[in-house]
Amino acid sequence: MESEGDSCSWAGSEDHEVVCEKRLFKSRLPECLAQVACSHQHCAFPLNRNELCVWNTAGSPAAQPLRLLGHQHSISALSFGSKINPLLVCSASRERVVVWNLDECTQKLKEGLTPQGIIIGTLLRLVLHVRFSPDDQQVAVCAGSRIYMLSAKNEAILVELNGHLAPVTAAEFCTWEKNMLISVSEDRSFKVWDYSTGLLMYQSGVLTGFPLLSLLIDEEKRQIITGCAEGQLWIFSLISDHNYRCVARIDLKKEQEKFYNKIWKSEEELGERQNASELCKTNSMKPKGSVETSLPVLLIEHCDYSVCFHNGGNMSCALNRSYFWIGTSAGLLLINLANLELEAFLCYKDYSGLSIRFARLCSLMKKAVNGKVLCLITSIFEDMIAVLEVNLALLVTSQQSGILKSGNEESLSVIARCPLLPRSPLCTNLNKNKKHPSKTHGVKSTVKDQPLVFHNKIRSSGYTAAPQMTMFSPNTNLKKNNVSKCKTSFKCANQEYPVESSPPIYHEAEISVSCKPTRICCIQYSGDGNYLACGLANKTVLIFNSDLTNTHHVFGGHDGAVNSVGWSHDKKWIVSASDDRTVRVWSVCKNEPALILGKEMFHRAVGFAQFYFMDTFILLCCGAEFHLLSFHLDATKDDLRRYKQKSICRLVQKFPMASTTEITSLSAVNDFYSYIVLTAGSNRALEVFDLNAGCSTAVIPEVHTRAVHQICQNKGSAFSTQKPEAYNLFMTTAVGDGIKLWDLRTLKCERRFEGHGSRSYPCGIAVSPCGKFIASGSDDKCAYIYEMHSNTFSYKLGGYTESVINVAFSPFSPQLATATLDGILRLFLP
Repeated sequence: MESEGDSCSWAGSEDHEVVCEKRLFKSRLPECLAQVACSHQHCAFPLNRNELCVWNTAGSPAAQPLRLLGHQHSISALSFGSKINPLLVCSASRERVVVWNLDECTQKLKEGLTPQGIIIGTLLRLVLHVRFSPDDQQVAVCAGSRIYMLSAKNEAILVELNGHLAPVTAAEFCTWEKNMLISVSEDRSFKVWDYSTGLLMYQSGVLTGFPLLSLLIDEEKRQIITGCAEGQLWIFSLISDHNYRCVARIDLKKEQEKFYNKIWKSEEELGERQNASELCKTNSMKPKGSVETSLPVLLIEHCDYSVCFHNGGNMSCALNRSYFWIGTSAGLLLINLANLELEAFLCYKDYSGLSIRFARLCSLMKKAVNGKVLCLITSIFEDMIAVLEVNLALLVTSQQSGILKSGNEESLSVIARCPLLPRSPLCTNLNKNKKHPSKTHGVKSTVKDQPLVFHNKIRSSGYTAAPQMTMFSPNTNLKKNNVSKCKTSFKCANQEYPVESSPPIYHEAEISVSCKPTRICCIQYSGDGNYLACGLANKTVLIFNSDLTNTHHVFGGHDGAVNSVGWSHDKKWIVSASDDRTVRVWSVCKNEPALILGKEMFHRAVGFAQFYFMDTFILLCCGAEFHLLSFHLDATKDDLRRYKQKSICRLVQKFPMASTTEITSLSAVNDFYSYIVLTAGSNRALEVFDLNAGCSTAVIPEVHTRAVHQICQNKGSAFSTQKPEAYNLFMTTAVGDGIKLWDLRTLKCERRFEGHGSRSYPCGIAVSPCGKFIASGSDDKCAYIYEMHSNTFSYKLGGYTESVINVAFSPFSPQLATATLDGILRLFLP
């Protein structure tokens, strides 16, 4: 055996800081070697084929490892026990399986005696994987297509698990379910066993065309993660009522290529092409097209890593982030389990100080020490074993620093944290610019300007009475409520939203919005939760009572499908945008619009409109820009010119979104003062605008694989209270790419939600006022409810005849409204 210390030739200090080779062992390796092991402070691997080598990484780098002799044939699999005291290690070969107590072995060597292990199994054929049970009392031995449950104290086969059709490559024990074992095999499936009785509890179908090589059980999220020889990952839920559903599938090659492209584009936009090429050379940042052709998943392991970010000059740690390592032949990938995105990639061949360029096997220590993690790898071409020390924090920061467009030292916040700037567009006041009528100088008039008829009210004149006939009245099969139009009811101000309530999953009421199947384009509750507004494809806007028992209003006048509806903060007005290139503001007390913004203002269809800044402005998007409009609403009519609107509206400023042809979604908070406006474009990017500064402040490229069709902010409601930080969370969704949860402070995706069907039609999403649940429509004729801390759905609401395209939570009570493609509104309660 030859040993090399830390003396290695490095290309540069940066390489040495990210990863260094602590120890290199050169010896003959078994051809059948399938598993090496790391645990706590020890690494285990075979030397000279049949010798077990255990090296204590906490000691001196030059210290000789512990060498144990007990096998006649080549060692093929190794594993450490779950407990530290005593620390056990199991070694397996074709002729025997041996368990070693490392404390006893070390003591015998000090006494000059030969250490001996306990033989627990013999002649089990080629062993590809061994694993201790959580209490270290049993050992699962994967030999061929069978799994043998052996006692860890004596030679005894307790149970034999037989069911796979090809060699079993990995097995893991479930810690929270008694007697549960999960295995994967070259037959491309996984199976769930009761290892105490040998009963097969569940078996999956064929997942892929390539053998499954690795397996990890995530105790926190109660999921299993398995990987195949072609770089594919599958995540399945182990929650009892989820029936082993597939949560997500990850293509490592696509994630790697997307990761490279993000950094390449960010450096290209900053005009640092030369620096980007150097970064590609030293930190694996390659342009498109240079991704490895094969990424076999050799290992999946937890990662002990905490992410920190700056918040207003103070260092804060981001919570609830879970990471795991993916070991491949080319290097190590760090995957964020919450958003399923690649955070960092360490490619062996890009670091000149490493002796091994391509790995055959790898193993990682679960716990990081001083921010550094140890990795054991074996060479695929030579008889070499290396122990690497990876600086995890430096690896991540060196590769993540250029992904997002920089420029803001302080993090963004939805809640306004500073006063308005003097030149801010939000300082515009329409009343200051309103022209007052000119006065006659020199003569004081005592006669008021009056119409020809001086009477205040004349029944025959009709000046002050509403017309008896409504022109172009839409045909609907809905009955109007007999309650007075100007009378609105309000919820008790002292009543709060029940935060601890269960999600609304029980069908309570249903109504059809039209006599013919009509697409419901948008739905939104009023701020008090009394009414639900709906925009339809038949050019009308409907307002229902919150219990869907009556129709409160029917607004007609648009000449195209109504794309969006939005309530004012005072619940007195509704703004609607349509394909007919108009925007209308309606009073809930009247059937006529108080303000009409016509086609002369917009060159394209208006995709979205809403009130903004506590009803001070109107935001709308048209084409590649959004408009900030100042307005004054007056629903009264002049006696002589009754068809001329008294409402006033003026364009304050237009804000173009960079590098896009169309804004596909827009969102801003109106319930409290906020300067932030979020936009998404057809270029798949998301742009953050600060209207206090009057400019764009951040850009997130490649938000989804397709254009975002909805941005949904966590706005809370007047009846619920959340932490101020919670309002910085927002969600995006795109066809075929699930839902992503983002944090405005870090501009990073914090979590990803998958499971609902959204492959062919844009389906809406909504967040509950308590911030605990997310609802989503789906094109598989169901609605789904997610819990904020879970990646997969918790409830599936079925029974629809068409796709569910819109959802909305009531701000007052745990109530969910869903809308379908054929015009059916449904109400759900807890």
